[in-house]
Amino acid sequence: MPRLVPSMRPLTEAAIRESIVNAGPGEAEQIPMPGLHEVMWDDREYLGWRDPGAPQRGYLVAWHGETPVGIVLRAAGTRLQAGSAICSLCNTPQPGNQVTMFSAALAGEKGRRGDTVGTYICADLSCSLLIRMAPPQYEAQPAPDVVVAARAEGLRSRVAAFTDRVLHAA
Repeated sequence: MPRLVPSMRPLTEAAIRESIVNAGPGEAEQIPMPGLHEVMWDDREYLGWRDPGAPQRGYLVAWHGETPVGIVLRAAGTRLQAGSAICSLCNTPQPGNQVTMFSAALAGEKGRRGDTVGTYICADLSCSLLIRMAPPQYEAQPAPDVVVAARAEGLRSRVAAFTDRVLHAA
């Protein structure tokens, strides 16, 4: 399978902290970092992780043009328990309890006033892994690597749209 062109480039801990656009004063310095030495950057459209010390919190960092943008997320207190749901970023259907409503404070003054945006995202923020599960090849369907490349492009596009909402919501 050919390698996808990643939209995620390696970041340092300092660059991640500096990229956070919707954290309060001093909050970015307190964010627990994932094991950056373990991240397979070429297999990511964004870096996402949950806070092990605060289960309602998550973080998403993606390149927005030439600038990394980090977003603090807050998970809803409850998850869907029955049925299925679709992640709004990767468009992967899953059992309902594996998709969570996350909200993010808007960047700037609107966020300081309490304005937020929300969307349903994979509860473990692992969209990049899910889209790489190649489907079996069938005659009536494109080759698996073509399907995965299209999924990656869609994920990048939807992450960019969510980031735009956090940065520029009306």
